[in-house]
Amino acid sequence: MFQRILVANRGEIALRVIRACKELGIEVVAVYSQADRDAPYLQLADRAICIGKAPSADSYLNIPRLIAAAEVADVQAIHPGYGFLSENPQFAEICRSCNFEFIGPPHEAIRKMGLKTEAKQIAAAAKVACVPGSEGAVVSEAEALGLARSIGFPVLIKAAAGGGGKGMRVCRDEANLASALQMARNEAAAAFKNSSIYLEKFIDHPRHVEVQILADSHGNVLHCWDRDCSLQRRHQKLVEEATAPTLPLEVRSEIGQAAVRLARTVGYVNAGTCEFLVDADNRFYFIEVNARIQVEHPVTEMVTGIDLVQQQIRIAAGEPLSYRQEDIVTRGHAIECRINSEDPDNDFRPSPGRITALRIPGGPGARWDSHAQVGYTVPPNYDSLLGKLIVHAATRLEAIARMRRALDELVVEGVKTTIPLHRKTFRNKDFIDGRVDTTWVERVLIPRPN
Repeated sequence: MFQRILVANRGEIALRVIRACKELGIEVVAVYSQADRDAPYLQLADRAICIGKAPSADSYLNIPRLIAAAEVADVQAIHPGYGFLSENPQFAEICRSCNFEFIGPPHEAIRKMGLKTEAKQIAAAAKVACVPGSEGAVVSEAEALGLARSIGFPVLIKAAAGGGGKGMRVCRDEANLASALQMARNEAAAAFKNSSIYLEKFIDHPRHVEVQILADSHGNVLHCWDRDCSLQRRHQKLVEEATAPTLPLEVRSEIGQAAVRLARTVGYVNAGTCEFLVDADNRFYFIEVNARIQVEHPVTEMVTGIDLVQQQIRIAAGEPLSYRQEDIVTRGHAIECRINSEDPDNDFRPSPGRITALRIPGGPGARWDSHAQVGYTVPPNYDSLLGKLIVHAATRLEAIARMRRALDELVVEGVKTTIPLHRKTFRNKDFIDGRVDTTWVERVLIPRPN
């Protein structure tokens, strides 16, 4: 096992990794930008090193500075968390070339799964169904038009080298195809320095279901069942559940097996997530792999009892998985709400500032994962995630009632938050009945004015 690990991230996930390391008896080195110099979680690390100014390019995205910090601190491994450099194959390769174990998959797997066109080809080789669409990047307008006619409108235009909704356009007819292609290419080039795009069939009102996988370096691959992440706004997740409601047991088994086949085919090692769209007939289609720990990993931890971050560290240290597939069963239901410092009443405008009051929910089955405390100043430079409120109960309806109670207990003052939106969600009959999809938030909960 490692003696010392560097956490190449900030905020909630940095604190989560620190806690996992402490329980494993591992010393932990935190890094921070000047904007985060007063972050309370830094006091829990064995050492904290400043790596630059507030902009991410000068700090959390600056590979030479992170490697220098790792060398100064004499660590054996680097945990990238999520976001920033967590899915950057160059960073993973540099870490290992500098004799630091990267706590994540091999850089070859990250590179292959990071290009969605190549990921779809790997999925096809693993006999995992994909959304009908182009085999690779679409080069010309004529090629795009021919493909769109063959699979049928509407079609979805997507960036080949990224995610998060950037470079993504729905095109419903031929008349708008040329302009949609150009806008998608422009967005992709700006966001990912790669203007390649591809087309696939647009599935109306799908659910977003993902499968948590674990794979060690000894050839063992297994899944930790599924999560539903359908509640989204502009492709950004708001609420996640484990396991996916309304998904039949046989489909849950099939989608888990598909994720395992895909991981084996690509030579995946460590924790990761295979993401799928599920249509109204419960047919599922592979869309992408997130080659890192996910923001929503706690709901899987709650229903399986498996500490996924500790598993990441153990796998990176060369240990074999201590579980067999039949050992992993789910108990009860878990739900997570992402609490962001945003103003839902003003188009989710970021709301940086100083937290003047904070009341954290307690009681049975409630968990609060957050780096925020009273007096903490939310900087304007980074993602707006303040914390994650997670509940666990015997049934989904009991978990919903528990989340309603916990949301009513939760108080954050000094900044605007998404708490009011979540309170509204958990009192909505569509959500309670499980009748939601990836478009539901913007169609029903917060429809845009005409």
